Amino acid sequence: MNLSNLKPAKGSVSRKKRIGRGEGSGRGGTSTRGHKGAQSRSGYSRKPGFEGGQMPLQRRLPKFGFKNRNRVAYKAINLSTLQSLHEKTGIIDVDINVLRNAGLISGNDLVKILGKGELNVKLNVTAHGFSQKAKEAIEAKEGKITVIE
Repeated sequence: MNLSNLKPAKGSVSRKKRIGRGEGSGRGGTSTRGHKGAQSRSGYSRKPGFEGGQMPLQRRLPKFGFKNRNRVAYKAINLSTLQSLHEKTGIIDVDINVLRNAGLISGNDLVKILGKGELNVKLNVTAHGFSQKAKEAIEAKEGKITVIE
């Protein structure tokens, strides 16, 4: 056995189907496209989602949902997060840059401080929004709140 007599396994290689090459080929005439109709014509392409005339899925299902274009999405930061940030770094003045450097927010996120957790230290917090509970908790420790407009 050598390289000159290597062959692929029997039946693993088949020749390309040559259609439209005369009646003698067995694939002349209609060239395997059947008789008449759009699919027999050149340039035919079925629309995406076409189901043979049956009502397509995207029309059978009802429309639903609503996306509010004017929604303002805030990145939520809890009091417990601010407490742990103070314990790690000792920072008293918390603003957007401090949160960004700590990896809690990214880019131009709008920040809202929420009241989950406990705050055991006086903090001066600057953010875009505060929940009522968060305001009360920060002011109870004589901290300062600054709202960014």
